[in-house]
Amino acid sequence: MNDLSQLRAVIFDWAGTTVDFGSRAPMGAFVEIFARFGVAISVAEARGPMGLPKRDHIAALLANEDIAARWKKAHGAPASEADIDAVYTQFTPLNAAVVADYADFIPGLLLVVATLREAGLKIGSTTGYTRDIMARLTPIAAKAGYAPDNLVCAGDLVAGRPTPLMMYRSFADLGVYPPWRIVKVDDTEPGIAEAVAAGAWAVGVTLSGNGCGLSESELGALSLQERDAIRQRVAGDLAAAGAHATIDTVADLLPAVNAFGARIARGERP
Repeated sequence: MNDLSQLRAVIFDWAGTTVDFGSRAPMGAFVEIFARFGVAISVAEARGPMGLPKRDHIAALLANEDIAARWKKAHGAPASEADIDAVYTQFTPLNAAVVADYADFIPGLLLVVATLREAGLKIGSTTGYTRDIMARLTPIAAKAGYAPDNLVCAGDLVAGRPTPLMMYRSFADLGVYPPWRIVKVDDTEPGIAEAVAAGAWAVGVTLSGNGCGLSESELGALSLQERDAIRQRVAGDLAAAGAHATIDTVADLLPAVNAFGARIARGERP
């Protein structure tokens, strides 16, 4: 028996998991938007809360002790909820304007998705991006051959990651259950946490996503030892968030998914 027959769906994240190698599209937007408000942040700092809904991401950055001090110095007071809203309001169109420039698929995506579909699995998706941002990205992806069966965005529900609500919406959209027959694939800790909270299997992506943060060419220029050090660091972070398996990129997903199917067949659960 094909072990994939034990599963009902695979739900993918977007940036850093299926598109945008290195999850680079949001980074320049975060740095630029804070600069507009007179506060300098680094790309490394901007990456810290990645995977959260974007307003929550901005709130987390402004709660960072160092960034909060810079904000207070620039504005004379700690950031308020109104300040978070002001940053978020300007961030969304800026991120939407650049997302199409980072819409290339992670290599191997289409073959993996085709194999899963051939086995009868549904293909779902959740994202920390808003509907406005995804309105730019989804038509490009569809034209190139990737159109998941559903899309749940930040802002669609009362709460996003790391709560399980976007996963629950995906279960309902796709008509799939129970949760232990579903796999979530994500490159961020909040994205892994939403899978765990929902009772699904979680696969963490180590080298194409936010934890690594390098383009495909930049990653390829590293030595094997350098890549392995990054892999181990990011895998540790994702495992700490609850990942049941880690892979380099989506191209490596099928063995992990088959392994979950075999574990389900033996009566195991996430």
